[in-house]
Amino acid sequence: MSNFVDRVKITAKAGNGGNGSASFHREKYVQNGGPDGGDGGRGGDILLYADENMHTLLDFRFRSKYTAENGGDGLSNLRTGKRGEDLMIKVPVGTIVREAESGRILADMDRAGETRVLLRGGRGGWGNRHFATSTRQAPNFAKPGVKTEIHTLQLELKTIADIGLVGYPNVGKSSILSVLTSARPKVGNYHFTTLTPNLGIVRKYGQDIVLADIPGLIEGAAEGAGLGHDFLRHVERTRLLLHVVDASGSEGRDPVDDLDQINNELEHYGELGEKPQIIVCNKMDLPGAEENLKRIQALAEGMGTPVYAVSAAAHQGFEELMDAAARMLEDLPPILHFAEEEEPLPEKRNDDEFRVIFDGATYFVEGPGMERLLDSVNFEDLESMNWFHRTLRRWGVIDALREAGAGEGATVCIGEMEFDFVE
Repeated sequence: MSNFVDRVKITAKAGNGGNGSASFHREKYVQNGGPDGGDGGRGGDILLYADENMHTLLDFRFRSKYTAENGGDGLSNLRTGKRGEDLMIKVPVGTIVREAESGRILADMDRAGETRVLLRGGRGGWGNRHFATSTRQAPNFAKPGVKTEIHTLQLELKTIADIGLVGYPNVGKSSILSVLTSARPKVGNYHFTTLTPNLGIVRKYGQDIVLADIPGLIEGAAEGAGLGHDFLRHVERTRLLLHVVDASGSEGRDPVDDLDQINNELEHYGELGEKPQIIVCNKMDLPGAEENLKRIQALAEGMGTPVYAVSAAAHQGFEELMDAAARMLEDLPPILHFAEEEEPLPEKRNDDEFRVIFDGATYFVEGPGMERLLDSVNFEDLESMNWFHRTLRRWGVIDALREAGAGEGATVCIGEMEFDFVE
């Protein structure tokens, strides 16, 4: 298994809220103590942390389920239940978190040390003290805590770099990175030596410029051919591209055709074709490079793209190249930040959403809040039953049943409870 993983799916669930307590004050010589049930504790949140020491999503291959601690139940003597512990999920800087089903972006963790709330824990339920009134002095029921949902999330790592080196395999991108920076990527005279993005830093004009060596692209990469599709996403954040070509044609390919093919792949993957670029003609120390350089310069003139001739083997031409790159970066916008939802995912959908289904014999009432409503009711207590019926009327369940054709004595099923409809 490769140690570099840049796309995974996980499930995450914030903690459920603790249940409220239905208890009464008990003390010597006090015969009828009032309700003193405490509220349930809030469930723990799911947090994200951008860890600059992580460079891959490999850890998520071994652990894909994340659940925060539930809140504690309320206690007697007005004691609130314990708040659930938050769960921190560490991700590499540059990780985008999406809701798997809809694809919407929930968080872009593009700043080292950043902490974000992804999922909020459920609220704790009210204890019975909240339901005491002048006419109902001994409520024998409490509310359960809010149960949170399991969310399936897509984590996608997009490398953060100012400059991305792109081009066909074996054109010398890794060699150029090693010449310009202290990075020591694997270098070999065969295709796909680089299987993961490599990063290096160049200090120029008092600023640190981050370079990313993107694995070699081939024709059809945008449609998934070769390894290119897996790594084109790492070009998305870069501000400037160094498009490296083998000016000598030592691989038996025409460098002008290589230039066209890679630009075509970039255009077919989002808006990468619109990124500013510098054409870098490498291997100028080999035969045939000068003739091809003139052809590339003629093509680039029509594109309005600057061309620089270098030799990674001879360490030549890089001072002028990086001077030009640094000047261009001064006028380019900052690294791309992906727009995201302003609020974390909700702890639960609206409780009062429901639907009525009639199967010819029984009316079924279904909805996210129905189970929670049933958990709130003490069916052996008259006051609790009255509250249950008032809630059904307030949510519009009674009217909906009537509109669906339910008459006096009709069988109604809510969750596991079955009862007769009463007008």
